[in-house]
Amino acid sequence: MVNLEWYRTFKAIYQSGTLTGAAENLFISQPGVSLHLSSLESYVGYKLFERSARRMLPTERGKILYNAIAESMATLEEVEKTFQKSTEKHTPTISIGMCFETFQITLEQYISTLPFNVIIRFGDYREMLDNLDKGILDLIITPQKGASNHIEHQAFSSETIVLVAGKDLDVSVLQDLINKKKYAEAGQWLRAQKWYGTTGDMEHLFRFWQLNFGSTPDFRPNYIVPNLNSIVRCLSSGAGMAVIPDFLCSKEIENGLVKLVWRGERPLENTLYFANRKNTTYSNEIELIKTLFRKVMVPEFAD
Repeated sequence: MVNLEWYRTFKAIYQSGTLTGAAENLFISQPGVSLHLSSLESYVGYKLFERSARRMLPTERGKILYNAIAESMATLEEVEKTFQKSTEKHTPTISIGMCFETFQITLEQYISTLPFNVIIRFGDYREMLDNLDKGILDLIITPQKGASNHIEHQAFSSETIVLVAGKDLDVSVLQDLINKKKYAEAGQWLRAQKWYGTTGDMEHLFRFWQLNFGSTPDFRPNYIVPNLNSIVRCLSSGAGMAVIPDFLCSKEIENGLVKLVWRGERPLENTLYFANRKNTTYSNEIELIKTLFRKVMVPEFAD
């Protein structure tokens, strides 16, 4: 395998244009720079620079090689800076996983006030649990519990998956059918409506329909939008229907912009958990994040 220092030296020569400049940037001797370059040229089998009296001019193959490694080398250098031992006290960086909509409703408004660095990651819950166990994430907000002995889960809130409609949609016929428990007819009425969904994620609709109508929905949403918060905004300005967690639209329902149509004959509820590793050096930072979530999502906590 090629010595990565050869690539580092090659990059320094390419950017500085001289062997002397590369040696100064790398804090090594000029003969050392020359040795690295000649070793790399011998390894790849062709010249990477044309030597002139004042400059090292990259050959066409040298330009191709630089373009191929520049981004990767920059990434490695950033990693090196991050993990370099230092006597200075660094600001901790906390990596948190959650769904995009949860971030917008809860933590987004507080990000600028946090006294530590934060990296927010979105993704599949099972993948986030795995990354938490591996140490890639420090905290996740999830409706699913993992099986790892190294992770502790703390229930802090719940969500109910509900059927909602835009403020301009007349749902009186549907509500009459539901009150009379005519669910087959209610299903037919619902199929005739305009539906909103999100890209690649129909889990809420499928589970709600299965629980209340005993089958999977035999239709697809008419409008596919980026995320659940987009659905709420679309419903606030017109008609249409969707199945979403109640906490994402509670304010809009309260303000009359979205109608809460039905919680279901058998409410579909999810418990929301904080999940973090049992042994963590960021317990204070994680506790602050948990406090902010409770403030937003647990009304009695805010009181």
